[in-house]
Amino acid sequence: MPRSIWKGVMSFGMVAIPVRLYLATESSSKVSFNLLCPEHRSRIKNKRWCVEGDHEVAWGDVVRGYEYEKGNYVELTDEDLEKLPLRSSKAIDISGFIKDDELPGALYYQSAYYLEPEKSAEKPYALLNKTLAKTGRVAIAKFALRDRERLVSVRPQDGALLMNTLHWPDEIRSTEDLDVPEDVKVSPAELKMAENLVNMMATDFEPTEYKDEYKQAVLQLVEAKVQKKEIIEAPEPEAATTVVDLMSALKASVEKAKKSEAKTKRAASSSSRTARKKAS
Repeated sequence: MPRSIWKGVMSFGMVAIPVRLYLATESSSKVSFNLLCPEHRSRIKNKRWCVEGDHEVAWGDVVRGYEYEKGNYVELTDEDLEKLPLRSSKAIDISGFIKDDELPGALYYQSAYYLEPEKSAEKPYALLNKTLAKTGRVAIAKFALRDRERLVSVRPQDGALLMNTLHWPDEIRSTEDLDVPEDVKVSPAELKMAENLVNMMATDFEPTEYKDEYKQAVLQLVEAKVQKKEIIEAPEPEAATTVVDLMSALKASVEKAKKSEAKTKRAASSSSRTARKKAS
């Protein structure tokens, strides 16, 4: 487990649980690029430049400022921010417990973190974990991290407690400005055909079945350019379906799904027979 990024207390009522905070996800699969000079193929460096004094500023000399009016700033130090009168700057302060299905959808979710108890707090940690699992409730709290107070949820996850940061309501953009269809008529036949397609493609979510194909494609491209091999281009995507072709596209999709389903069943049946032969 990597180093914790925060240590503090998670509290509900009069119960205080000393915890450590860890990132629950990592970006190891991300492909990173560097900015280069096209002439020398060397790295580009970003400099912290003072516009007023026309000189570079060392990282250790940079200070934090807030623009309270155009062109005027007030400096804020780490000590200033640590003295803010916020309970959430010192603790994950649980304010209530809501039903799991009351929490708004994926639109609200941001980052995920694991909470680990200190050795002295294993019992209250386990108690909260089991209570949330039994009641189907999610804890809602406020928590200050990296110069921001955040709304968070806490729920059981594989024996641990998972904390998700949530967007504040005023950060959620409305769909009112989107040009989305409102009064488009869909025939019963089209709706039925689409329902059939969805039902045929229904499956259980198995994250391990999904691979980062973009990363693999980029690495293959890099290898090809390094070795000066032929670069294989991706096939052109299928043309977008027009309104006229919608029903035919649905029918073709259903037929394709049927064939895929039949192929999967044959493969499963073959594997089962092979397993029985080996067992006998």
